Amino acid sequence: MSDETPDDRRSTQPDLGPLCSALRAIRTEAEGERFLRDLLTPGEMKTLTERWRVAGLLAEGGHSYREISEMTGASTTTVTRVSRFLTQEPWQGYRLVLNRLKDSPS
Repeated sequence: MSDETPDDRRSTQPDLGPLCSALRAIRTEAEGERFLRDLLTPGEMKTLTERWRVAGLLAEGGHSYREISEMTGASTTTVTRVSRFLTQEPWQGYRLVLNRLKDSPS
């Protein structure tokens, strides 16, 4: 088991503040898509959309990791990793956004 605290882990990570500010400046889904298409490579877009779909399916429940892997094209390793971040890691970013989207009127 690691003695590393969440604060220690953050100190070794890149400064996400400017990127978070840029994301907050996006006003519409179309603007978000334009920004992400400029920012990300096609491979990065595929990876991020795959992880987000995995997170949604895990939160929904009722699917095995193997089923989610088959439904999304993500490896079972990716499904396991996303699951760990949904349930065990301290940041709870997936959970925060999933809950906000679930609670917001569409």
